[in-house]
Amino acid sequence: MRRTGWSLLAAAALSLAAGGAARAEDKDGKGSVLEIDGLKSRAPAGWKVEEPTNRMRSHQIRIPKAKDDKDDAELVVFYFGPGGGGGVADNVKRWKGMFVPPDGKTIDDVAKTEKMKVGNVDVTYLDVKGTYLFKAAPFDPNAKTEKKADYRLLGVVFESEKGPYFMRLVGPAKTVGENKKGFDEWLKNFK
Repeated sequence: MRRTGWSLLAAAALSLAAGGAARAEDKDGKGSVLEIDGLKSRAPAGWKVEEPTNRMRSHQIRIPKAKDDKDDAELVVFYFGPGGGGGVADNVKRWKGMFVPPDGKTIDDVAKTEKMKVGNVDVTYLDVKGTYLFKAAPFDPNAKTEKKADYRLLGVVFESEKGPYFMRLVGPAKTVGENKKGFDEWLKNFK
């Protein structure tokens, strides 16, 4: 009994530390309902909610690969606490820096940034593609970089009340392209 009480207390503390992020479940087969900072939206059916692989991730979702693609795409939501994680410009710059543009193009030729509102939340949205410089441990300067050609990233800075939250969907360009409409609808439906 004592152990259960401590487990519940630890789970409550982690939930509070995540700034209002809640785990999601797909109970009806129509897609998981995800909660971020008290706002909810249903993810497309087929997106697989996973247990986050580290404490910086409040949500982690596997998006099945498109036909003929080698890899699945991954949607990760990061939360560092109010004001944490750097500013909007810093994150957009960092996300662009994860890509090498095709020959003859600059990163700004293959990246589009826009600002919008999702309800009362200010959102900055980046869409970039090229060769992805994947690092298993992104902040480790000694981590090996693997180049993944023809990849795409949809990055969002979600400046909610207890945010910001940083959303990053990355994967093969075809897979991300086939899921962009669902991602955009999921993002815009947070209420």
